[in-house]
Amino acid sequence: MDTSNQGLLQSDPAPEVGEDAVATADLGGGITDDEREELTNELTKVEEEIQTLSQVLAAKERHVAELKKKLGLTPLHELKQNLSKSWLDVQSSTAFKKTSETLSQASQKASSAFTNFGSAITKKFEDVRNSPTFKSFEDRVENLKSKVAGNKEGGGDFGNVLNSAANASATEAITEEVSEVQEAH
Repeated sequence: MDTSNQGLLQSDPAPEVGEDAVATADLGGGITDDEREELTNELTKVEEEIQTLSQVLAAKERHVAELKKKLGLTPLHELKQNLSKSWLDVQSSTAFKKTSETLSQASQKASSAFTNFGSAITKKFEDVRNSPTFKSFEDRVENLKSKVAGNKEGGGDFGNVLNSAANASATEAITEEVSEVQEAH
């Protein structure tokens, strides 16, 4: 196999480097052992300061929690305050105001439409009631009512007609039962 034509495809294995080689590599632009020790000491000192600040922060957070507890400020109370503030922020936004105005106008238009619709239905019922067909039907019901009621004066109302019909049916049923009993004896 001819390796002279491989060019870029030719791969040379990378030499393996041990931990000692990495530790002594030039990472910081030529750090001496004294500089390394100084940086290590500074790193330790900064880490201790961070630890101290974390402890101070935790103590301050505990103190804040105690103060809130004494004032009666529970997490739920704080949540309510945050929600109230957020709601006020939303209400004062221009998008909310525009939406509110649009919904108000739509509500007024819908109310007007329902009022007009109700008026139109009422007028239509009045037109139907005043029509000759309905008048004829009404007259027929009135004639039937007067026949069932036995032509009482004043005509009575529909309830009286129903009572008369019920009484007539009950009287007929009792008369039939009495007749049957008498025939049986």
